[in-house]
Amino acid sequence: MSISVKGRAHRRWIGLIAALLFSQTVWSADFTISDIRVEGLQRISPGTVFNYMPVSIGDTVSDSVTANVIRALYGTGFFDDVRVERDGTILVIWVEERPAIAEIDISGNKDIKTDDLKKGLQDIGLAEGRVFNRSLLDRIELELKRQYFARGKYGVEIQSTVSPLERNRVAVRIEIAEGVTSRIKQINLIGNESFSEKQLLRQFKLGKSRWHSFYSKNDQYSKQKLAGDLESLRSFYLDRGFIKFEIDSTQVSISPDKKDIYVTIVIDEGGRYQISDIRLAGESAVPTEELFPLIHMRRGDTFSRSQTAESAERISKRLANEGYAFANVNTIPEINDEDLTVAVTFFVDPGRRVYVRRINMKGNTETRDEVLRREMRQLEGAWFSADLVRESQERLQRLGYFDDVSIETPAVPGSADQVDVDVTVKEKPSGNLMAGIGYSQSQGILFNTSISQNNFLGTGKRVSFAFNTSDSNQYYQLAYTNPYFTVDGISRGFELSYRKIDYDDLTGADYTTDVGKAGMSFGLPITDTSKAGLGFRYQYTNFHPGDNSALAQDFVDSNGDVFNDFILTASYTRDSRDQAIFPTKGASQALVAEVSVPGSDLQYYRLSYRDRRYVPLTSRFVLSVRGDVGYGDGYGSTDGLPFFENYYAGGPRSVRGWEESSLGPRETSGDFDATGGNLKLAGSIELFAPPPIGGQFEKTLRLGAFFDFGNVWATQDSDLVSPTGFSLSDIRYSTGLSVSWMSPVGALSASLGFPLNAEDEDDTQVFQFNFGQSF
Repeated sequence: MSISVKGRAHRRWIGLIAALLFSQTVWSADFTISDIRVEGLQRISPGTVFNYMPVSIGDTVSDSVTANVIRALYGTGFFDDVRVERDGTILVIWVEERPAIAEIDISGNKDIKTDDLKKGLQDIGLAEGRVFNRSLLDRIELELKRQYFARGKYGVEIQSTVSPLERNRVAVRIEIAEGVTSRIKQINLIGNESFSEKQLLRQFKLGKSRWHSFYSKNDQYSKQKLAGDLESLRSFYLDRGFIKFEIDSTQVSISPDKKDIYVTIVIDEGGRYQISDIRLAGESAVPTEELFPLIHMRRGDTFSRSQTAESAERISKRLANEGYAFANVNTIPEINDEDLTVAVTFFVDPGRRVYVRRINMKGNTETRDEVLRREMRQLEGAWFSADLVRESQERLQRLGYFDDVSIETPAVPGSADQVDVDVTVKEKPSGNLMAGIGYSQSQGILFNTSISQNNFLGTGKRVSFAFNTSDSNQYYQLAYTNPYFTVDGISRGFELSYRKIDYDDLTGADYTTDVGKAGMSFGLPITDTSKAGLGFRYQYTNFHPGDNSALAQDFVDSNGDVFNDFILTASYTRDSRDQAIFPTKGASQALVAEVSVPGSDLQYYRLSYRDRRYVPLTSRFVLSVRGDVGYGDGYGSTDGLPFFENYYAGGPRSVRGWEESSLGPRETSGDFDATGGNLKLAGSIELFAPPPIGGQFEKTLRLGAFFDFGNVWATQDSDLVSPTGFSLSDIRYSTGLSVSWMSPVGALSASLGFPLNAEDEDDTQVFQFNFGQSF
């Protein structure tokens, strides 16, 4: 047997009225309660009933009191029926409990997961284990339809039934016929004269079905989306001088088969207004001649609401940087409808100048206060500056010690011109122990591990040890850096490392190098995003030529095979990216110069410049432009740049579509191995976007389309290497697709690169990937 959902809620009210009438007939006189007995309970404890009852033992009962008892117990929502009787001086309460919901069965749903639907029902009080309340049944259909309407399914049909079970329980069954998703068939604009309908509809996120609608959902109607589009339309007109633009009406209709939606918008453009005058009024704490340049409007220009708001915001920030933290800048337009002009007045109320009383640090249980305070650009006792507070927050975030940094500036109680700066940080573990295994096409199996402490003992100093091994490359490093060796922010670091490279596995060249380094470096901050570096290192090189490399043998004959060199390095780096992984804006630049000092066994120098910029095109697409230039040569007793210090090109991190380090000059004998060159020119233009599938991959996966170019050259004449000399016609080009994924087990990058001008002797490679390495 099943009970229909419809038409049952009124039974409760009939029962309540009947109970109230019945209660007035069970006795004819008041009496004093000697005991209270509750009958009919199954799951609910008597104590629960007594907690809700407005009477207790010893009270005198009258007709009004019993009516209150019935109302109170009905009001709990636990009972379908309540009766009050008298047994001598004992008050007897008869109740009929509402059944409990044993199960909720939902069928027919495909577009929305069952768990999501049950969560929506739980929000309105319908869930397994709860007391069943028939008054909620009507809300079931409304709630479920609301969820389906939000997904564009306006033809959904829902049927709910309730089936009694043993032990006073019920099963709720909900059958759903989803129907098809309603699509926007047409959006009509009426009243537009100055702009075409096509131009205006570009401001809308909603629209007719397109090729990308399967993931953009632009053809699925939503009331919230339409409201946002109407506001975009309003902003479009107000930014083009139509101050009195109005949306007269909006009509949304749906076809009888519930498949097509038609949206009609009636607008009144009004006239286009020009700026007749720009004024500053009020108290100006900053000279007027300094504020007027912040107003990016001119007399005779078309009025723009966004430019007006942005100008007011710039004035407010300028005042805030002078200590007027609570300044108000109000824009007052004076409209002249006769000649369609508007005079804009910026009324400035700077308020009182505000000083910073204290800077308070919170949440740094491990990191010392001084580590945070040395990053603060806002000082205690100084004027408040919004820019300095923001700059301080950014510097703290760039430390990498914290998951979150927030700064609040509450007013000091009892003072009208003082604020405190409260810095709250959420620390994250600053120590890292990482171990991994990966594979690279060029280097084979990779084993790597590293132990680092970025915030050693809360001092902000960095200590690290790392090693990486592969078939062609073995690397061990111990490093220490103190970012504040001096109070001015000059850093000092030490490094010990050893690297063995088998070029036969890496590039095919028949030689091996063992290189040990010991060095010290200093860093001098120039701005918040740039710094200069100076370093000195001792470098020991043991060179092992192979039997099949005439170039390597010739080098040993001329220079020997063991070298002790002392190398000076100077650098300039700038990093303004918004994040290290998958940046969306900013740039990363590095200019590095290396020179071995006179007296070294090998005397040479190298100059390298690398620049990569990120330009956000839309909310999803980012354009990346990369350039890489390098040049090296010998001096003194060394003829040319030692060839094992050459630059290389080709491969996943250079010019994709060619095998790694395979471009450029080759030996003229033996296996004709690539030798690299002392001059490098390479670059790339790449368009990135997250995948259309959304979800967790939005932050961990990037798809790209690229155009790479580059090569290396040997600029000195040699019979052992060919070709020599520089020619732009040697530049190789490729295009293709890429994917980068920060997977749970490591970084992965892959590409399909198609060479555009490969030569017969080139080693091309269409598919390339790296796993277990950063990219």
